Amino acid sequence: MLLIAVRAIILYALLVVVMRLMGKRQIGQLQPFELVVTIVIAELAVIPMGDAGIPLMNGIIGILVLLAAEVFLSLVVLHSERARAVICGTPILVIENGRPIPENLRKLRLNINDLLEQLRNKEYPNMSDIAYALLENNGTLNVIPKVDARPPTVKDLALANMKDPALPITLIMDGKLNQQNMKLAGVTEEDLFAQARAQKIENPADIFFAQYNTEGQIDIYSKRKDEFQ
Repeated sequence: MLLIAVRAIILYALLVVVMRLMGKRQIGQLQPFELVVTIVIAELAVIPMGDAGIPLMNGIIGILVLLAAEVFLSLVVLHSERARAVICGTPILVIENGRPIPENLRKLRLNINDLLEQLRNKEYPNMSDIAYALLENNGTLNVIPKVDARPPTVKDLALANMKDPALPITLIMDGKLNQQNMKLAGVTEEDLFAQARAQKIENPADIFFAQYNTEGQIDIYSKRKDEFQ
């Protein structure tokens, strides 16, 4: 049992590293070749993990070979548009000017009910409100609504003096000050602690979380329970 536990820990640690090297995309955002590699890597890890009779190195070598193949294909796709079209495919137009395109739906084996469901998930119950809809390579439906069906923007409303949001930056997490983020936000400890005192937080150790928000202000949250009531 101890041997199986050790093998499981080793393979788990290897899988975490491999998934980290493969990038940060979620399962629903993976390209087909990435999804295949992910599934096969999981199978390669499970077999030696549960069977002590199979050499551990067999699984490790297989996982590393697939990682190398995935990285190689990712580089090919990154630098070659032709390879990208062959390996990943291309987005397909399924709605144009409020009308579905039957031949493209048949090619994708996508029926009208599934298309309408995805439109409703995008909060567009009426197909007639859609200027264009494309099914991306990862299966996501992206919608471009008609002008009269899209929500108004700041530009549409012609609002003046609207600033672009700042990057939200964590300054304190679990009571620990992040000096690098403080420099990035251009916030000094004096400014931070002065605002904390203004919120009746005298001891910096009592700060649970502090963030430089999108409006360029500092939000501070205390560890005290009364702050959350």
